Amino acid sequence: MKAKNLWKHIYIWILIVFTLFPIYVVIESSFNPTGSLASSSLIPKQFSWVNYKALFNNPAVPYGAWIRNSVLIASANALISVFIGAASAFAFSRMRFKGRKAGLQTLLLIQVFPSFLALAAIYVMMERVYTVFPAIGLGSLGGLLLIYLGGSMGVNAWLLKGYIDTIPMELDEAARIDGASTVQVYWLIFFPLAAPVLAVTALLSFIGTFNEFVLASLFLQDVNKRTVAVGLQQFVGAQFGQNWGPFAAGSLIATVPLVIVFLSLQRFIIGGLTQGATKG
Repeated sequence: MKAKNLWKHIYIWILIVFTLFPIYVVIESSFNPTGSLASSSLIPKQFSWVNYKALFNNPAVPYGAWIRNSVLIASANALISVFIGAASAFAFSRMRFKGRKAGLQTLLLIQVFPSFLALAAIYVMMERVYTVFPAIGLGSLGGLLLIYLGGSMGVNAWLLKGYIDTIPMELDEAARIDGASTVQVYWLIFFPLAAPVLAVTALLSFIGTFNEFVLASLFLQDVNKRTVAVGLQQFVGAQFGQNWGPFAAGSLIATVPLVIVFLSLQRFIIGGLTQGATKG
């Protein structure tokens, strides 16, 4: 190894240790029966599953329901938002209609304002919706899903439109010459070629929704309807007396759905563009 490259390797290893150390602390704390965030030594002297058992054996902690709620909301938001966003992006990119430019500018303008500015207005709106449609009102998972969908439409439309603009128009024209309709062009031309960006958008939507805390903590008051991010926060709050052991254990288990989704979409992210181009 050359001396001039030695500092690069040292720097990389420092970054690796700096990145992995918090993960190690969480893993170590999850198996620490004392419930503390870290032990006095780097190598744990005690190893126990008591923190994991506390997540599923305590009636006051419906951890399974929290995981289920998070997976359902994140999956529904990822699928629906990508479907609607892809259709909107296709229309803005390939079609010419009145109000197209104004619509794009409005979507961009909305994204400029921070989402937390609308918390009070959304809360009042969903509270009134609850009096008419309780299933999608304040405190319901359906209402929270609608809020997530509304917040992700503009971002997804702009992201997907930029990708669609790079797809040659000649493919659309060739398909129309062969008698394909607009819907057929959308499903047979756009979807195969846009597989990478659709997978990335779905992955980002799933992760963002799964980890979201502010809106979920504001709208979900029933302990059985909380998401895993809101539920785990109670372990480090006043309700459970800052019990870091179950918090660390629950955090590790909560990463399993994220890893599964990433591995499931990995082949689309890596090989989707090549497959779409060759199969088209």
